Amino acid sequence: MRILYSVQATGNGHISRAMELLPHLRQYGEVDIFLSGSNSNLPLDAPVRYRSKGLSLFYNCAGGLDYIEMLKRFAPLRLRKEIRDLPVEKYDLVINDFEFITAAACARKKIRSINFGHQASFQSSRTPRPERTSKAGELVLKKYARASSYVGLHFQRYDDFIFTPVIKQDILNAEPRNDGYITVYLPAWCQRELTALLAPFSDIRFQAFCSGISQIRQEGHIALMPVNKTLFNESLINCEGIITGAGFETPAEALHLRKKILAIPIRSQYEQQCNAAALAQMGISTLDRIDDDFPDHFERWMNSTQHVEVDYRNSIPESLSYLFALHHDQPSSIPAGNEPAELAAYWSMPIHQQPALD
Repeated sequence: MRILYSVQATGNGHISRAMELLPHLRQYGEVDIFLSGSNSNLPLDAPVRYRSKGLSLFYNCAGGLDYIEMLKRFAPLRLRKEIRDLPVEKYDLVINDFEFITAAACARKKIRSINFGHQASFQSSRTPRPERTSKAGELVLKKYARASSYVGLHFQRYDDFIFTPVIKQDILNAEPRNDGYITVYLPAWCQRELTALLAPFSDIRFQAFCSGISQIRQEGHIALMPVNKTLFNESLINCEGIITGAGFETPAEALHLRKKILAIPIRSQYEQQCNAAALAQMGISTLDRIDDDFPDHFERWMNSTQHVEVDYRNSIPESLSYLFALHHDQPSSIPAGNEPAELAAYWSMPIHQQPALD
């Protein structure tokens, strides 16, 4: 069996998940990788058959998205060519981890695909949402990477097609301890802003992971750490707790290790707002934003206890068994008239005639 596995490189979580899944996928057939995006700090330690700059998220150093930088990097003509040229029709199975070019190529060529990953879980209305939902955010989660079938991953099994998170083997094998420091991973914050945020808490040791740092640097009670898989795993395994964004993979690993978590979603990032709502339902501390009240929130969190027990050890065999059962139950191509119509029609139009997808 020939398998195309399309992976987003817009964040480190997709890369981490791909590295864990690849050995298991190779048991089913020959796997080619399409890596799309340009702002992951982790390398994908595997041969990549196809690469694209894709559509990437960029941050403004203060906890939010940098829309100007995202707009500057947007190249619709390049995207259109890559959608046309990606040979999805050559594969027996297309697995897509929320990657736009692959979804559009499959729609254009009427090829079935399976969206496998965290974002796929939002096809279910049972997946937690924030109190105030976003129509634009829902549109992105549900239609950005449309597929024929969906296999979701989330903190809990909210629906029949949703499985628990894929956890790195190093985390599964770990014997965690509490060495008394706090791990900090806030990818939307830059080094200067992080240092200023943590500086007042001089009686607490921090290990803060920052992009753009090549080696460990100590600044008083703050150890500035490069984004590195081995260093981060070790820090998380032995920390007292972690302050992190409300992404998926890092909170999931912290939950599995039973570490205290303070989750702060990236501002205006709807998926992270949804994740924060799910974590809050489980009893995890969350903050909408970092503001002048952060010292009080931090102090309360440090003095709190967290009692959440999860076991994510069987996610890979369970989710892949379900995925390949889906694949064997359906043909590889979509009969004319049954493809995701809005995407197929959209990518058949000249660019200047393309309306906004709704």
